[in-house]
Amino acid sequence: MKIITTTEEFAAFCQKAHDAEYVTIDTEFLRERTYYSKLCLIQMALPGDDGEAVLIDPIEGDVSMEPLYALFRDTSVVKVFHAARQDLEIFYVDAAVFPDPLFDTQVAAMVCGFGEQVGYETLVRKIAKQSLDKSSRFTDWSRRPLTEAQQKYALADVTHLRDIYEFLSQALADNGRARWVQEELGILTDPETYATRPEEAWKRVKTRTNSPRFLAIVRELAAFRERYAQSRDVPRNRVFKDDALVELASTKPMNLNDLGRSRLLLREARKGDIAEGIMEAVKVGVNCPKSELPEIDRRQEKLQVNPALADLLRVLLKAKTEDAGVAPRLVASAADLDAIAGGERDAPALTGWRRELFGNDALRLCEGKIALSAKGSSVTVIEV
Repeated sequence: MKIITTTEEFAAFCQKAHDAEYVTIDTEFLRERTYYSKLCLIQMALPGDDGEAVLIDPIEGDVSMEPLYALFRDTSVVKVFHAARQDLEIFYVDAAVFPDPLFDTQVAAMVCGFGEQVGYETLVRKIAKQSLDKSSRFTDWSRRPLTEAQQKYALADVTHLRDIYEFLSQALADNGRARWVQEELGILTDPETYATRPEEAWKRVKTRTNSPRFLAIVRELAAFRERYAQSRDVPRNRVFKDDALVELASTKPMNLNDLGRSRLLLREARKGDIAEGIMEAVKVGVNCPKSELPEIDRRQEKLQVNPALADLLRVLLKAKTEDAGVAPRLVASAADLDAIAGGERDAPALTGWRRELFGNDALRLCEGKIALSAKGSSVTVIEV
């Protein structure tokens, strides 16, 4: 097993990859102790059963990522990942670069009938007809030296990926769904997918209170926590957890004595920069002008959903996706169906390939232009 620890070795391997039709790539990283993912290992393999496969060690070695980023920009080589989102985030945060062209085998497998968010192990078993040793999956990839088991596990993530890519790329050529995959990959290569705006962090916090003033305090506390976590590269929950944030928004501490009464706040957050940040955030939220208070999106509450129509849409979705061999939840969520039944026309299920597969008929069903009929064990669409 070859472990690359120098930029010169890495550049030499990437040069070989520039001459290949595709290259498979995976990473191992840790995020438990940091805000941003810590890259611990890169695995890459060239085509063919005997194609060269290597591990690149950015921890023990002195390796620049520039040879890899140059390969990302080479549009003549397909860069193949499985479930690429977190891998892409690492590279985008580091250098604002995306692989072009990109192929994600998880996305391709979903539109080829393997189910929603199908795992790599499943594809290895079903396509490559191999089994994986999972014992190293949750090891600490930042520790050195890497064990032989870790190295074998890491390489398997890119060697079997060659067979999976070749199988799925051919399947897409046969079923004509390559465009569907490209639409999904457009989301993965959109910088907005990886944007983390502190002022919007409050939307991820679950609360039972929708008071605008209360939410203004939640907004300021969440924004402070996000900025603090980003600047120190620590997980946001290490600053304070969501339950403590909601408690703080309720109790509105204005001084250290108030802060000391918190039941849920970590000890480290009761003093120093975090304590000062909390009190300032509470102050800003309490004094927020009415015109700047958060507005709750109440569109879902106002929807006049016809339950019978929503149920018919569910039947139509099941029929369409069974016929196409696609997981229903990949096409439309329950919320999408309720929104369509309630008159909304901007649901994701009404755009792109989803509209082609399901959305057009969903709208025709809502307009009374088609009906559904049982025929044996299947459901068919009837023109009205």
